[in-house]
Amino acid sequence: MKVLVTGASGLIGSHLVRLLRYRGDEVLVARRDAVPSGSNEIRWDTVSGRIELPTGAEIDAVVHLAGAGIGEKRWNARTKAEIMESRVKGTRQVVEMLATQTGRPVRLLSASAIGIYGDRGEEVLTEQSPTGSGFLAEVVKAWEAEADRAAEAGHSVATLRTGIVLDSSGGALQKQLPIFKAGLGASLGSGKQWMSWIHRFDEVAAIAFLLDRPGITGPVNLVAPNPVTNTEFTRTLGKALSRPALLHAPDFALSTLLGREMAHELLLSSQRVEPSVLKSQGFEFLHPRLYAAMADLLWAG
Repeated sequence: MKVLVTGASGLIGSHLVRLLRYRGDEVLVARRDAVPSGSNEIRWDTVSGRIELPTGAEIDAVVHLAGAGIGEKRWNARTKAEIMESRVKGTRQVVEMLATQTGRPVRLLSASAIGIYGDRGEEVLTEQSPTGSGFLAEVVKAWEAEADRAAEAGHSVATLRTGIVLDSSGGALQKQLPIFKAGLGASLGSGKQWMSWIHRFDEVAAIAFLLDRPGITGPVNLVAPNPVTNTEFTRTLGKALSRPALLHAPDFALSTLLGREMAHELLLSSQRVEPSVLKSQGFEFLHPRLYAAMADLLWAG
């Protein structure tokens, strides 16, 4: 299979490219900077927005993972606009590139997020659940709407509603490790909010699973089958590191640090998400339980 990957240098993309190449797929990587001649990299022109596939090139699938990080900078009007534009505009450009592929449908897996559900308390959320409200929910709705345009053109499209990807070498877990290793791990807010997580291996394996099954379309929740509360997450990480994790960061402190909206949507909102589509299609999670997943990441790397 010839697969184009955007966002290949990111946390998920870098692992995915290695897996796809290992299993024998031909992987093309879209870059926004200069591309060496003769490589398997193609240029994504930052001015025109054009993804420059070689003349006459036909691809079988696209995994679109590119987008500005949502937690890298404190939110303000400019940062929020950048987050929205990077997802909507980038996906639009991918869909426009697909218009150059004639003769047969292309499989498109487009990144998405469980933020689409908003803050939902104890409610168990599946792909059939209604979407929620808030800035991130609106971003993801617009993001998925762009990807759906490819489905309208006859391509096979699934949107990857990803939860918190656990990886000791990147993402949220990497940022938490120094704090927890120092014995300063703390539950956030009430600690009752649900966190839907997934081990990096299962995230990448699920994407490969979906690449091979173009009949699975629409939203797919990429989360482990056992979400936990923030309190349980905090205690489990402390246990995996053999460190106390008894502190508590109140709402007001988080709001002061990040701003009320950002703190609420990234740290305090509750999303109890089930991977209903993956389970119904027979995907087998290698790391369905949090403690074993953390042990694998922290002890085995």
